Amino acid sequence: MTEPLTTGERQTLLRIAREAIEHAVKGKPLPPLISYPLSAALKEHGASFVTLTVQGELRGCIGALEAYQPLADDVREHAIAAALEDPRFPPLNAGELSRINIEVSRLTAPEQLEYSSSEDLLKKLRPHVDGVVLRHGSRRATFLPQVWEKIPDPEEFLNQLCYKMGASPHLWREAKPLVFIYQVEEFRE
Repeated sequence: MTEPLTTGERQTLLRIAREAIEHAVKGKPLPPLISYPLSAALKEHGASFVTLTVQGELRGCIGALEAYQPLADDVREHAIAAALEDPRFPPLNAGELSRINIEVSRLTAPEQLEYSSSEDLLKKLRPHVDGVVLRHGSRRATFLPQVWEKIPDPEEFLNQLCYKMGASPHLWREAKPLVFIYQVEEFRE
């Protein structure tokens, strides 16, 4: 990620996400992306997460850690997935459309964080700055930097991330999993 997105680019991505969710929930075909004002930045490959909330409570969150398609496509795909495919929630229904709030997070490429011990890991984490990916064997989980707002304690943050990964909450202390960090450019409706 080089330059931050402009206000217009952010508004375009939020509109793409909103209209994709509304069309998908109602079973209508998606509007072609060519109908949106797509700048060069929105056509470049980018990784995003789309988070849906209702009155501040999570309602869906899906995304990708690595860029594999144009940012506009990535946001549209993950908006639909957050609405209909997050396994933690039932699919969004038409009655909820007016109540959801959409947040888009554009990610930097994850970088491996080298650390020598669990204490060293705690010292190197940057709360409210870094998103964190834990990987151990075939398991992997991430928390966006925004999760620090709800879990500000680094130890509890890592415990919950291990739990999300389906592992013991203390795996990060016992097994030295791979840790990757990334940052986000986050904006919402």
